[in-house]
Amino acid sequence: VRLLEKQRLRAQYDLSEKQLSRAFDRAKKAEGKTGEALVAELETRLDSLVLRSGIARTIYQARQMVVHGHIEVNGGKVNKPSFQMKPGYVVTVRERSKEKVPFQVAREGGYAGEGQTPKYLEVNLKALAFRLDRAPQRKEVPVICDEQLVVEYYSR
Repeated sequence: VRLLEKQRLRAQYDLSEKQLSRAFDRAKKAEGKTGEALVAELETRLDSLVLRSGIARTIYQARQMVVHGHIEVNGGKVNKPSFQMKPGYVVTVRERSKEKVPFQVAREGGYAGEGQTPKYLEVNLKALAFRLDRAPQRKEVPVICDEQLVVEYYSR
């Protein structure tokens, strides 16, 4: 059961075993509940925030947008999907990428219907930009997972 929960969490964020293991180690050192810290850690990755903002339809598409250099954070190009966002960081789509089809679809709100934009993000789809206002709370994160079982899996 614990293994399945861990695999489910890995699949939802498209992570390798090593990436999830490292995220767990960082969450263990954080204050508060380890499970909630783990989900917050994964949710503040650049690729997952690109997905939540409605710029991408899937986590795979979000990851590819970042790796291919279409995304800027605070005006600088970032091509690492695992980039940890902090409150106040502003993410935009690069000027030369805005004309590409996936971004035009996103601007029209084509991907926004996939789910509600979380309260911890301030999104401007017309400008293809968003800002992380604060750290996400567990109840706001639309991830289907019992993070306590994941904690138990890694604690053994």
